[in-house]
Amino acid sequence: MPLQSSIRQDGRQFDQPRPLSFQSDFAGFATSSVLTCCGQTRVLIAVSIEDQVPKFLAGSGQGWLTAEYRMLPGATHERHSREFMKLSGRTQEIQRLIGRSLRSCLDMKLLGEKTITIDADVLQADAGTRTTAITGGYVALALAIDKLLATGRLTQTPLVNQVAAVSVGLLAGTALLDLDYPEDVAASIDFNVVMNDQGQLIEVQGTAEEGSFSRAELNQLLDLAEIGIDQFFIAQREALKLG
Repeated sequence: MPLQSSIRQDGRQFDQPRPLSFQSDFAGFATSSVLTCCGQTRVLIAVSIEDQVPKFLAGSGQGWLTAEYRMLPGATHERHSREFMKLSGRTQEIQRLIGRSLRSCLDMKLLGEKTITIDADVLQADAGTRTTAITGGYVALALAIDKLLATGRLTQTPLVNQVAAVSVGLLAGTALLDLDYPEDVAASIDFNVVMNDQGQLIEVQGTAEEGSFSRAELNQLLDLAEIGIDQFFIAQREALKLG
């Protein structure tokens, strides 16, 4: 059932993602950095690279990628307290998702014994912070790999796929792509979907906030997510001057 654009507060169609943009070299001292904006959500991604790996990988000849995620105090309408020694379950779950998603696009043997750290800091949150971090994280990761190749620290790219993510949900019986905050809190079903550019699913996180959902509704939401992610792949390639 098509949704009239007037139903969405920002005038988008049901299958239209929010505007996505990437500003590279936002933070000058990191190996690479990208300010990723998806609608009103803004996430700063910084990439650092060390010539060492965790102990469990020492001597294996392969690398590692890990991620840290934080939301700054002023990112939401009401101040969000800083997390210090003890991270919330939500923060831990999100940074693990970012790490898993971005590890999926690397050949760790080609990376060699290096550790890549992805730092994702939310400057402004209007829903979709984890999906924005993954989509922008790929761009920042690709820029960092380019620098390693240019300086001779790598002789072959370890990147094997593009990765991007988007949210989808069911609101008042209508499937919506890339939920903003008012849609996210009102949705009866919401999913975060991560895919690569081969059309393969990396992760699907979803739940019915009330009741349940059918296999047909799940398929509809996954089809909608693929539409949005394909558009994000184009935006990533444009940002990296690949197409």
